[in-house]
Amino acid sequence: MEITMKLTPEQEALLNGSKGEAMAKVMRTLVEYGQIYGATKMVPVTGECGHLVLSFGLMFLGPVFDLYQQLIDEGCLPQQKLTCDPLPYDKNVPQNGISKVVAKVIYSKQGSYNKQLKKLGMKNPGKDSYTCASYMTEVGNTPKEGDVLSWAESSAVVYANSVLGARCNRNSGIIELFGSIAGFVPYFGFLTDEGRKADWVIELKTTKMPDAQLLGSAIGMKVMEEVPYVKGLDKYLGTELDESATTYLKDFGAATASNGAVGLYHIENLTPEAKKQGEKLIKKDAKTYVITDEVLQEVKDNYPVIWKDPTAKPELCFLGCPHMSLQQMKDWTHILEDGLKKEGRKKVSIPTVFTASTPVIEEFNKTPESKTLKKMGVVVSYICPLMYMDNPLCQTKPVITSSNKLRTYTTARFYSNDEIAEMLTKEVD
Repeated sequence: MEITMKLTPEQEALLNGSKGEAMAKVMRTLVEYGQIYGATKMVPVTGECGHLVLSFGLMFLGPVFDLYQQLIDEGCLPQQKLTCDPLPYDKNVPQNGISKVVAKVIYSKQGSYNKQLKKLGMKNPGKDSYTCASYMTEVGNTPKEGDVLSWAESSAVVYANSVLGARCNRNSGIIELFGSIAGFVPYFGFLTDEGRKADWVIELKTTKMPDAQLLGSAIGMKVMEEVPYVKGLDKYLGTELDESATTYLKDFGAATASNGAVGLYHIENLTPEAKKQGEKLIKKDAKTYVITDEVLQEVKDNYPVIWKDPTAKPELCFLGCPHMSLQQMKDWTHILEDGLKKEGRKKVSIPTVFTASTPVIEEFNKTPESKTLKKMGVVVSYICPLMYMDNPLCQTKPVITSSNKLRTYTTARFYSNDEIAEMLTKEVD
């Protein structure tokens, strides 16, 4: 391979084997990856923690685990501590005996993989560092504005880029680990000022605050991997990134990233770069997309229902993909409590799971809402709903969710938050 990228003496030495064959391969991979996208140099990773997307010990991923072991054996380790996407299995999540056995077989490498992750430098070994929302305060992997990251989890990348003002490309799994090991990443795309400019202007003309998941879905499917600049959302969210706004943008961004391939968005008068630069972020040839109530309804109406029996009664509900924030868990507890009181009921009508990171769950357990939620029959788990649904026996279950990410990647059926609340609190017909 011809090296066209300008490397520092240190980087050239690594590429030539100064720290062993494994590190040389890591550097060569990063160089080749960068040159495909026109990168002319490497830049240092400055974020305090890395984040890995590969969280599951899937029995079919033997070559990946072999690669990780080679890196460990040769001392080719990340220069940062790491967090990782959620674990794939939790015995507390509703599942019949056969599907539990199947899950243990599918994820039979989980125990040995967890040991590898610990050796690679998990921030808090155990369950504490497994979450797709590592940027939450409770988890302790919150990048600062301007930090250069080497992450891959799509919902975390879009949040870090957009809400926090960090800089990270939509990397693939393993590439993100290599960036953390080398301490450098190729300079292209969202790491550059030009790459962060908006290709689309989204004009929001709805009569009320749009559902975050639906709005994100509509934008993602329209702009795909390009950068949108959203006008009109600040009318509903305000101009400060308070807990309400960041929670909304967490779910909104995850939908743009999964229903399209958005890695960065700007919200006028709200997100860091939009507040500082305003319309200077918009490219001269930017396209315009107007979103109305009718557009959002059309998007929702066109979601396919891929249940084996579209008329089946829901057997399970997942809330939290990405993982819920502490405030979301509290808010949903009150929503369900109020709905059940109105209906004269004590427990939710459909088995329901709230998913969140272990540190968030620990904080939630200190609140009065925790006991209330438990009395209503809701399970709280650190699990990844996507991995749960990857179990072939779980794929056939009629599962409902208000997550557009979960809807996109699995057989789960999407309903809005209001619809989910009604379904959970009223008697199932």
